[in-house]
Amino acid sequence: MAQEVLTPITQALNDGALTRRELKALMRRSDGPTFARLAIWIAALGVTGSLVWLAMGTWLVWPAMFLHGILMVHHFALQHECVHYTPFRTRWLNDVVGNICGFLIGLPHQYFRYEHCDHHTHTQLKGYDPELIELPISVWKYLWYISSVPYWTAKVKEFSRHIAGRMSEGDKVFVPKEAYATVFWEARIMAGLYAAILVLMIATGWWAPLWYWWLPVLLGEPVMRWIRLTEHVGRPNVRDMRENTRTNLISAPLAFLSWNMNYHAEHHYAASVPYYALPKLHKKLDGYVYVEPRGYLGAHLDILAQLRGRKPRSDTPAEGGAA
Repeated sequence: MAQEVLTPITQALNDGALTRRELKALMRRSDGPTFARLAIWIAALGVTGSLVWLAMGTWLVWPAMFLHGILMVHHFALQHECVHYTPFRTRWLNDVVGNICGFLIGLPHQYFRYEHCDHHTHTQLKGYDPELIELPISVWKYLWYISSVPYWTAKVKEFSRHIAGRMSEGDKVFVPKEAYATVFWEARIMAGLYAAILVLMIATGWWAPLWYWWLPVLLGEPVMRWIRLTEHVGRPNVRDMRENTRTNLISAPLAFLSWNMNYHAEHHYAASVPYYALPKLHKKLDGYVYVEPRGYLGAHLDILAQLRGRKPRSDTPAEGGAA
């Protein structure tokens, strides 16, 4: 029988660094903080969207769309929180906002929820974690992943499969049979709406979705791929939650942009804690989680050091399997 591995939360509770009352308070949810944040978020999208409008017709439209796209792809961070039902106390608001975010970035919300549940259950375990991003075998493969071409290729295949009413063997591991129809119709509805928008654009010559939505998302996705690499890649493929996940210390504007997703270790250890309480939990778990003090750049320097052979690779066989 594999030895039980204590989580940082359990250790902190046992050591008295965190009390159960404090943890319960951190888990308390409220609609207010997210509504306030969304107001600023929408204003920021208005600013970057205005930059695209002002630059239209010049070469500057491309850097403007890239900047706008960085915000657009970070709808993933909000959708990720909605999967956990933590941004809003009102449960249905999490579903509504999560589905809107998923539609904006091409990530079906219900399917993502099932997939992400298994990611939390089997974090970093090869063959079990459906969201596992392998440590690349070379710097070239590292750059290829960041390009987002592999991501979009997999997305198109996934959409096509679900529209046709088929589940891959990997899907069947985490999507319950009773949810197959939901996943299929979710993909069909999203694809149908995208197609309807495209037809409308062609018929009317109204190309705003292309310039303010689709192209910015394509341009911004490599930034999201770059950030997603910092969460687990380069950490050991082991069950020990003290080792398999990074928290990255970044600036306040970047933390706002990522909806505090940079506190990724804390989130994995207490997924019921809303994003706005993660900074407080981070202070309570000081010394109990793995922290990259140099932020996203430091995480990438660590990954590159492993790829270039300057430090041992972390992708060792998972300990203890998935049991």
